[in-house]
Amino acid sequence: MTPLKITTIGLIVGLLGELAYALDVRQDPMFISVGDSVTLTCSHNLSGLTVVLSWYKQTLGHKPQLISSSFKYINLNGTFYNEFKDNPRFSVHIASNKLHLRMSDVQLSDSATYYCSSSSSNQMDFAEEAILNVKGSGIKYTVQQPASLSVQLGDSVILNCTIHTETCPGEHSIYWFKYGSGESRPGILYTHGGRSDQCEKSPEAGSPTQSCVYNLPKRNLSLSDAGTYHCAVASCGDIVYGEGTKLDIKLVGEDQMRMLVLLSIIRTGVLLCCLFIVIIFCFIKKSS
Repeated sequence: MTPLKITTIGLIVGLLGELAYALDVRQDPMFISVGDSVTLTCSHNLSGLTVVLSWYKQTLGHKPQLISSSFKYINLNGTFYNEFKDNPRFSVHIASNKLHLRMSDVQLSDSATYYCSSSSSNQMDFAEEAILNVKGSGIKYTVQQPASLSVQLGDSVILNCTIHTETCPGEHSIYWFKYGSGESRPGILYTHGGRSDQCEKSPEAGSPTQSCVYNLPKRNLSLSDAGTYHCAVASCGDIVYGEGTKLDIKLVGEDQMRMLVLLSIIRTGVLLCCLFIVIIFCFIKKSS
């Protein structure tokens, strides 16, 4: 092999090493109380000296904010930006292929979606999100959702979110989003804003409690609709997340049979491809 070919292969391998990395957060939504501490962890499989690791925070209805950035082998404790700069409650550390974001003495304002990202050359990747919900004793409203629903493929369903409040009656902004179903990050599906005609006061005499029900209809369900649907309420300057409704889509009858046939065809195709590769390999080896 000539030196030129060796150099070319070396450059290709080097470039692939720079780009062949993956990020993974994979944390279910976390529910903690004001004053607690929490650590978000982003696992990575990275190579290259120019890889930059970053954490972002995104509150509902706002653009992502850059929290910190770090080089893999340099500045392991990160550089902080914006409101996070010189804030002792936030710290970052890189160790054993993990990027840790630690928050101490958490506040209501820390309720948000957090992302870690990596960037190298002209490529930037985001990991799946971590949702943090901070509960405070001063909050006078709660969010309730059914834990799970199971429906058949092609059916329709109505997801509901019930809010019980003693303060700021009617002044809610409601967000629906889907989490943990294969998307790169949760997307807001629908929002309700302003006063609601779906609110009723408690029948108990003198009770200030008011209940509001918000619905999200889903029709002609497909397998991609499976996942966990969360609603979140923004009111009185605070945000509270519901614990989510897990929606399972079941295959029945002909649909299940079609899926089994499709999987069988895919499996047969993979086996034929492997057999073809083995035959080609044996033919080349015999020829040489």
